[in-house]
Order: sequence, then C-alpha cells, then structure tokens
Amino acid sequence: MDLPLEPDSATPLYRQLVQAIARDIRRGRLRPGDALPGTRTLAEELGITRKVVVTALDELVSQGWLISQPARGTFVSPALPAHAVADAEPRRAEVRQAPGVARPSVLTLNDGSPDARLAPLEALARAYRRALLRLSRKGLGYGDARGDGVLREVLSSFLNQARGLSSRPEQLIITRGSQMALLLAGKALVRPGELVAVESPGYTPAWDAFRFVGAELCPVPVDHEGLRIDALERVLARGRVRAVYTTPHHQYPTTVSLSAARRLALLALAAKHGFTIIEDDYDYEYYYASRPLLPMASTGELRSVVYIGSLSKLIAPGIRVGYLVANEQILERAVAARATVDRQGEPALERAVAELLEDGELQRHARKARRVYEGRRDHLVSRLRAHRHLREVLEFDVPSGGLALWLRAREGVDVEAWSRRAAGQGLLFTPGSAHGAERLARQGFRAGYAALEPRELDAAVTLLGKSA
Repeated sequence: MDLPLEPDSATPLYRQLVQAIARDIRRGRLRPGDALPGTRTLAEELGITRKVVVTALDELVSQGWLISQPARGTFVSPALPAHAVADAEPRRAEVRQAPGVARPSVLTLNDGSPDARLAPLEALARAYRRALLRLSRKGLGYGDARGDGVLREVLSSFLNQARGLSSRPEQLIITRGSQMALLLAGKALVRPGELVAVESPGYTPAWDAFRFVGAELCPVPVDHEGLRIDALERVLARGRVRAVYTTPHHQYPTTVSLSAARRLALLALAAKHGFTIIEDDYDYEYYYASRPLLPMASTGELRSVVYIGSLSKLIAPGIRVGYLVANEQILERAVAARATVDRQGEPALERAVAELLEDGELQRHARKARRVYEGRRDHLVSRLRAHRHLREVLEFDVPSGGLALWLRAREGVDVEAWSRRAAGQGLLFTPGSAHGAERLARQGFRAGYAALEPRELDAAVTLLGKSA
C-alpha cells in the first residue's frame, strides 16, 4: 500500500495513517470488502511500529471505515460512514480580547499537584478507545463495585512488586480518586462518635471525610520525624481510638517522612490497642535521592493497615483513579458503601489505565516526571535561596521527594496577610492555617513546584518577594 507518512510532522503517525487510509477509501482506491494487509506486514511496508498500525486500525474500525473479523482479518466496511471524521482536523477557536484590556495572569503555588501538561494523554486516549471497543455493550453494563477486574489484577501485581505488598486482587477496590477511598475507609471502619486520630497539621479533606461518617477527630502533632508517637500514646491512654490516619511517605503538609523507628512503633501500638492505620500513600512514585521506605502495609498481611493510593497524582488530577487495599472483612464493608453511593467505577477508563500499567507506559512516565520534578524542586530551592529578602523571612528543608516545599515564615510574619497581598499581585498560595491551628501550621505554607515550569517558578518567586 502506498500511504505516505511524515515522521517529522506534528501530527502523530497513527493519525496520519488514519487519514491516509480514509482518503484512499473515499477516492475508491480501497473498495468496500477489500482486505487490508496484516498489521505486521503493513508496519514493515511503512517502516513504523506495529503498535502505531494497530492503534490506527482500531480508530478506523470505531469510526466505521473498517470492519475486523476474527481469524480472517481487517476489511473495508461495506457501509461507509456518512461523515469524514477521520480526515477532519479540529479548528482552533480564536480568542479575541477587548482592546486595552490586559489578559489576567495568575500563578498558583498549589498544594503539590502534578503538571497535567506532562501526562501521557495520547497514550491514555488510544487505550481508552481500545477499551471501549473490547468491552462492547456487555462490558459497559453494570459491573463489580470493586472496579474493573483487569485493573485490580494488574494493580495488585504492581503494588506487590514495586511497594512490597502481599495483596490479592480481591483485596482491592478501585475508587474515583483517593478522596473516595478515604470516605470508604471511614465508612468501613468507624461508627458515629468513634475516635480517629489525625496528624496535625494535616490533610483536611481527609478530616472532612471522617467527619462525614460521624467520626470524632483527635489531632496529634508532628515534628521532623512525622507523627509523634509519644503524643499518640497519651491519646490512647485517655480512651479507645478506632483508627489513626497518617501520610508517612511525605507528611501532608510538612513533607517530612515518618522515620523507620516510628513506623515500627505505630504498628506495635496498632497491634496492642486494636486500632487500624489508614496509610495514605498519595505520592509514593515521587522520590529523588533514594528509594523510599516501603509502606507499612507491606508488613503484617494487612491485619492492621488500610492502604490508600492514587493514580491521579501520577497521571493528572482530573483522571480520577484511586484505590484502597484492605483485608477481606474491611473491604467487604467498603464495597457495600461504594455500591450505595456510586455503584461502580468507569470500566473503560479503568481498563485503559490497566493497559498503560501492564505495558509499562505509566512506569516510563513516572521516571520522566521524576526527572522533571526534581529539576523544578532544585530550581525553586535555588531561587528562594538567592532572593535576598525571602531568605531572611523563610526557612525550609529540601525534601527527598514529593511535589511541594513546606516554607516556614520567621516569627512575626503574618502568613495570612502575606497570602492576601500576594493574591492582589497575581500569586495564589494557601496559608498554613488551612491545615491546622498549631503554630507550625500558622507560620508555614505549602509551595507546590511540580505544576510550574522554571520560568513560572521565577515569576512566582518574584511575586512572593514583592508581596512579603
């Protein structure tokens, strides 16, 4: 087949192939019923990978240009589509601005979101299309409240290999992001009025999830080694605690890691007092200096730990895929709660994510993102240290991983007033008081660097200095 492709074009190769085959069909060079060469043969003829060919043919089948017959091959459809979708290029809307009106420019030092501009969206879109085709009508009906079985199997294997868990697919539930997982954990573990100990300062959306199910919260302070075990022991001495919520990899918001000694002490306390540890491992993939400590869920066969994670931090915040790993008893209650509030997840998205995990696409993306985010962390650190005024009013430790710095203002600096002044100049950040009432929270704020390119970080530091 004579299908000219341009490897240097901005249009992806698979899209060029889709357009070229559709043009040949419309011009009559390929007629209804004609057989196409096999994918390997076509890839060799065109000098491209077989994966590109498969993706293009899947797209043409979904649009109605081709039909695929098992054990026979791929043929031009006898009933061609009415609209030439395959060859259409989207028109970019032209944004007009009123004369003399400046375009608003706002930078955000967020809480540590990844950069969606780096996400493997084209690979995800292709996998999503393939998932829709393979699942068909039957696979897109009502299904298991635990989520897609393929993703649970792939994810269980991934967690066991990469994070040392000993999980089985039946011990996982796929959720719409980690926030749903937190809510389900609370619903499965806590009765109204029971006590949940939480880190303070801490992740307040988790606090909201536990309050939603009727829990009473008890704040436990953190320091440079994470959750303070001595403070937790004093809480335990006053009465029964049903669960302890912690972010041990990079404590939210301070970014410190829970030390190995404290992890062991926390596990021992859980065994002694009968509470469950809710381990929120929201950014395990992002480590720079060395590999992180294995999760607490990697010990003890999930006897006293519920493990929560998210693929949204790995792909993009808008791709809502999280998970909860627990023993069968807890998982059964979580599944029942999920079936009540949401029934099930999105099969096509979950199957597409499973393909990206199984093919290693997400692992490759994680390696690339780690390099980029480490560079952005170092860039922000160097700019803060070089700024004459900011280095006098801010202190910080450089975290070994994660997506944000925890900046501590010196005594006498009103961080809330600072954030209001910064907002007036086009820089948004959340004062630490949003994470708790302690002085550690009030005098700090989280500066996410991952979602900003170096030039954007430069501008953010300039605005931070002007508004200080």
